Amino acid sequence: MPRSRRFAIGQPLAPRPRLVLTLLSFLAPLLAWGLVSYVPWIWHPLIRVGSPGDVAWFQPGLLVERRVFAEENAKAVAAGGHAANGTRANPIFLPAPHEVGQAFYTAFHTKPLLRGDLWLHESLALSIKTIFWGFLLSSLFGVPLGILCGAYAPISRFAEPVIDFVRYMPAPAFGALAVAVLGIYDAPKVAIIFIGTFFQQVLVIANTVRRHDPALIEAAQTLGASPRRLLLRVIVPSCIVDLYNDQRILLGWAWTYLIVAEVVGVSSGITFFINQQAKYRNFDNVYAAIIIIGVIGLATDQLLALIGRQLFPWKHTRPSRLSLLLGRLSVGRATAAPSSPPASP
Repeated sequence: MPRSRRFAIGQPLAPRPRLVLTLLSFLAPLLAWGLVSYVPWIWHPLIRVGSPGDVAWFQPGLLVERRVFAEENAKAVAAGGHAANGTRANPIFLPAPHEVGQAFYTAFHTKPLLRGDLWLHESLALSIKTIFWGFLLSSLFGVPLGILCGAYAPISRFAEPVIDFVRYMPAPAFGALAVAVLGIYDAPKVAIIFIGTFFQQVLVIANTVRRHDPALIEAAQTLGASPRRLLLRVIVPSCIVDLYNDQRILLGWAWTYLIVAEVVGVSSGITFFINQQAKYRNFDNVYAAIIIIGVIGLATDQLLALIGRQLFPWKHTRPSRLSLLLGRLSVGRATAAPSSPPASP
């Protein structure tokens, strides 16, 4: 594909450039992370003490600012002692990629330090359960209401103003109220996910339904379709693919409320694991847990995309290479065929 066409507005990419750009989108931040972690002169603001020399408070492995390290060495040398030595290092809150990679293994195989703490896979299971129930309940109420708001102006005028008002209220603000009403365990966490997604969901679904083709409505009314059939047989099927894609996006929205929801009441799930590991200063485990959330979210989205291609094959059908080749051959033959002489009168 010519370079000018690759950057044309609305021009789809060929499979190979699309794959290359997808890989680069992940490799670029990983490369930047690796450069910051492994190349000393890029950042590395600290010194990891190797031999403390005659500096009294230095210990092997201690992280010290470079300025302080130089000042203490200057004092030791001025007093006739030996200077400390060390290597440049990053702060403890920025582990190297290989350390985080090792944490992926150790986090699943290392027993929790305190009795009662959960393993990482148990924490993940609790978080997935919270997301599942919160988003399921939100969809059971939000999707039908959004469809009705998008299809019927009176329902929209009655419901959307208050929904638009409440959606600006941050979901964490309802945490104390949710605990008071629902207790301290899983129910308030599910409620926070519900509040964080329901009001946005209604408005997004309603806006999608309003984009239906008016010509379909006119044709169905001409054929005598009732209002109920217009809704269930025309409007919803015409925008079902867009509604499905909206749900995929809104599911990612639900994951963004997870960290807030899991600190309501009794801390649990992956949030509790992250907070505990941060207290122990195991930041490699913290990074591993955060990345696992992204991996689960991306895998879920890709699985839903795959299911969508099976549910709505007409939206993703592409002509095969054989049909394209036959089409080009037929066009070529028609162009190369000599024109017939005009008939004689």
